[in-house]
Amino acid sequence: MKKRKWPITAMMTAVMALMLAGCNSSTTNNHADSGNNDDGKNVVNIGYSGPLSGPAAYYGERTLNGVKMAAEEINKNGGFEVNGKTYQINVVSLDDKYLPNETAANAKRLVQEHHTPIIFTPHSGGVMAMQVFNQTDNFIIAAYTSEPKITETGNKMTIRIPPRYDGYIPTFTDYVIKRFGKKLAALPTATQYGKDWTEQLLPYWEKQGGEVVYNTSIDFTKDTDFFTIITNALKEKPDVLFIGGPSEPTAKVVKQARELGFKGGFIVMDQAKLDEMKRTIGSYEMLEGAIGVMPLVESKEAGAPQFAENYRAKYNAEPSSESAYNYLALYAFVEAMKAAGTVDDPVAIREHMNEGLKNIPEDKQVYIVPSVGEDGGFESKITVGAVEKGKVVPIELKK
Repeated sequence: MKKRKWPITAMMTAVMALMLAGCNSSTTNNHADSGNNDDGKNVVNIGYSGPLSGPAAYYGERTLNGVKMAAEEINKNGGFEVNGKTYQINVVSLDDKYLPNETAANAKRLVQEHHTPIIFTPHSGGVMAMQVFNQTDNFIIAAYTSEPKITETGNKMTIRIPPRYDGYIPTFTDYVIKRFGKKLAALPTATQYGKDWTEQLLPYWEKQGGEVVYNTSIDFTKDTDFFTIITNALKEKPDVLFIGGPSEPTAKVVKQARELGFKGGFIVMDQAKLDEMKRTIGSYEMLEGAIGVMPLVESKEAGAPQFAENYRAKYNAEPSSESAYNYLALYAFVEAMKAAGTVDDPVAIREHMNEGLKNIPEDKQVYIVPSVGEDGGFESKITVGAVEKGKVVPIELKK
């Protein structure tokens, strides 16, 4: 299977070409302006670019739902005050189909037409595309991706929202090797994110005495039947499958693997969620031995139960960590604006993010995030769960 690759140099070249060819001018917004709505109220536009169509649409909608839910709560409670003015939030969302070049084009439009000081995006390719110009165009990237590379570039206007994925690898590896064995077949998503996860996991697996017996990827934007790929992988008699991408197609990989007779365990990349995979295939039975991120509904944090209840009432669906983390992040950004005394100076807002996190109301703390680390990422606790005898149980982290 041929992988889709997004080399950094090629991506930067493509984005720069897009900037030159697709924009009428290279005018930079030194400050993102707030506006007024039809009622004469002060409004802050918050941008979002993510997959709202195609195979990853459900994933994109969940991340957007979290942002929108926080915005609606804030507005319903009268908005928020900065320097004597009361502001409402307007979320401007654009579909990028999970394509980095589309994310870059959307970001240009969001900044130039809507003056957004912050743009949320839920995939590393899109984040990297925006990092080519976000500091010069002066907007914060609210990055919902666990890819460590995005905060290792020195881009001071990027905030990584979820935990780094490399923190999961020791625990995931230790669990499945002990329970199932040392032969691994890798079948992750063909995105840059999947490639980077693979480059971290496979060497660690081998250092622990494991063997990689098969290594390919699945392009979920093109492939809907995984029979041939999985059949080829199972010919090598793996004990464990490394899988991941959006929850729904990842769950279908599990289903087909079981139907083809696979009895082993699964390492599930953190993008896919165990509870969402269960809903796709009907039960946890097929997911026995899968290890991944602990589902949000199992969280014990102060704000989690009420958030889950409100989310179900609003969207008639179970909440996810994507929606919860992005919900929390918007509250943090609003509190940072209040602490900075500005809604239209992204640099000042970024500088006050730690104050913003500390000032989030307790009942909104679906996760505990004490600070933004020196690398620009939320320093939240990693929680891991595995499916054992039909339910998700917590797994202690291996350091």
